[in-house]
Amino acid sequence: MPATKAESTQKKTYGGTVLALSVYPAVIIYFEMLFRISTSEKFFSAGVFFTLLFSVLYGGIVSVAVCLVRNKRARVIISTAMAAVTSAVFLAQYFVYRQFRIFYDLRTVTGGASDAASDFGGRITELMLSPGGIFMIILYFLPVGLLAFFGGRLYKNAVTLRLAGFCAGLLVLIYFIDLTFIWASPVYSSAYKKEYNYQAAVSHFGLLTGIRLDLKNIIMTDKDDFEQVSAPESDGESSESEPEEEKPVEYGFNQMDIDFEALAGTEKNSTVASIHSYVAGLTPSKKNEFTGIFRGKNLIMITAEAFSAEVIDEKLTPTLYRLSTRGINFTDYYQPASAGTTGGEYQNLLGMLPMQTGMSMKNSATHNLYFTMGNQLNRLGYYGKAFHNNTYTFYDRDKTHNNLGYSDGFMGYGNGMEKYVKNTWPQSDLEMIAGTLPSYIEKEHFNVYYMTVSGHGEYSLTGNSMSKKNWDKVKDLGFSEKVKCYLAANLELEAAMSHLVSELEKSGRADDTVICISSDHFPYSLDSDGTLGNMPYLSELYGYNVENALQRDHSRLILWCGSLEDSEPVTVSSPTSSLDIVPTLSNLFGTEFDSRLLPGRDVFSDAEPLVFDMSYNWKTDLGYYIASTGKFTPADSDIKVPDGYVDRIKKTVRNKINYCSKVLETDYFSYFLGK
Repeated sequence: MPATKAESTQKKTYGGTVLALSVYPAVIIYFEMLFRISTSEKFFSAGVFFTLLFSVLYGGIVSVAVCLVRNKRARVIISTAMAAVTSAVFLAQYFVYRQFRIFYDLRTVTGGASDAASDFGGRITELMLSPGGIFMIILYFLPVGLLAFFGGRLYKNAVTLRLAGFCAGLLVLIYFIDLTFIWASPVYSSAYKKEYNYQAAVSHFGLLTGIRLDLKNIIMTDKDDFEQVSAPESDGESSESEPEEEKPVEYGFNQMDIDFEALAGTEKNSTVASIHSYVAGLTPSKKNEFTGIFRGKNLIMITAEAFSAEVIDEKLTPTLYRLSTRGINFTDYYQPASAGTTGGEYQNLLGMLPMQTGMSMKNSATHNLYFTMGNQLNRLGYYGKAFHNNTYTFYDRDKTHNNLGYSDGFMGYGNGMEKYVKNTWPQSDLEMIAGTLPSYIEKEHFNVYYMTVSGHGEYSLTGNSMSKKNWDKVKDLGFSEKVKCYLAANLELEAAMSHLVSELEKSGRADDTVICISSDHFPYSLDSDGTLGNMPYLSELYGYNVENALQRDHSRLILWCGSLEDSEPVTVSSPTSSLDIVPTLSNLFGTEFDSRLLPGRDVFSDAEPLVFDMSYNWKTDLGYYIASTGKFTPADSDIKVPDGYVDRIKKTVRNKINYCSKVLETDYFSYFLGK
């Protein structure tokens, strides 16, 4: 029997309603898949499935809410406006990733994005106006245009409350199905909760889920407790261990006279009490034959913009080569990429991971930073000053760097540095060093910090004044033009170090001055579209295909003093990272510090070598672990890994990351060392 007119109308109405309810899930799926293609290192993985289900969930919620609106015109306007806002969020994160190689979490967006926009607005605008940028803008705003044009046809009918209730139940089911599959995977379940971090959440579950989980973790912090970790077995000895036949000399411990167990029993703040208990259960590291060898010497710390081990060359950069081979030689060093330049500074200066990413240094501006070398040496009466040759207010350095303990504060471009440095992009490290060195070189004891900028991208002859300035020295090297421009930009750091060492030697201060140089992050501007496994220029520079974060973040720490050149170089071959700088320098300078309160280690102590990052990747002397795959790879096929070793290190890393987070969240040191 042919359908009646009423039945045909009912079928059309039902079909139109289903189509309307399907619109926004399709829009979210489109955004997430486009974002994944353009930022993910591995598109085809279980993360695609999780992202698709979450996309249906979020899109379904919006669709049901929109279709409950009774006015057709209002439905079209709301849906189109929601798509435009969502598109803007995805586009903003896409261009941030293109520039900084990280996703901006909510804290950074609300507190630090204006800095990036003001200081790198030109570069971001250039990215947006490039052919590729315009193409991506068109792709992301395509759904907005389609909704605006076809919305009237798509949203003809509102849904009934009964149908909305059915859809809500279906969405709840989808949510629990997604969670069930996530919990079934040790890798993804850890990334979702126990080992959550924003970067991994976005990669595994999609941008919107990353934002949701980030908001949840800001509002509901449920990580006060630390995990119990069993004592390590005999896992093997590092290369710095004493031969078995020699009886070790007992030097004592790097430990302060603080009873953390007693503090935990009286502390009313439950989070702080849990940190006290955790610290009380740690074993302090031992002092050693290197303790105090730099006592009374001067210190120049340098965070070198986008510096890498590959910059060092005996012929091209003879001074950097000298500093890295005739002092303390670090052969397996890492600078974990965490939050761009400010994150690298935070690691180098505070010895902590920046668990609030781009806002970490800002949020520490009023904290007790007792263990920075600025504060430690300031307590011993050193003259101190921090310098930067770019805008002095960027990342609020005019506030944060005045809290690092340097007695004479901070100078950048705009509050004094302009007297020495020309207004180019990027500015010259040589001009900064040459201009500021006379202000402290005659001081009895000085403690100086430099944040350089000459090595900053973009690496081209038209967009980088340092690349252009030093081009003739690299033009005949066997690299692509972009890599040669990167090396040319870093030759300004070489020129600055050559001038610095020369002047120290002329003044007779070289033997009494320690120079410590670490990068802030890998040179991410080499591959503006690159992801792990697809970073051609970085791979060209490194000489191997960069496939994981540890390969990407390998770097070189320079730790030199003129007096060290009188003896054989000291080699540290165990895995070391920027978190180890503060405890190592503290031990070498013989200052009072508590090794339990720093997540890194004094590399000359008996502490177990451990490199780790915010994504829960880690490396020890026995091998390395990549969290996104859940795979541990032994350093050597002949190494016998003790039972339970990987699980123990995973717990240790989670505890250390939790500790870094809670120290920043609570201003922990102020609870027992004062405000």
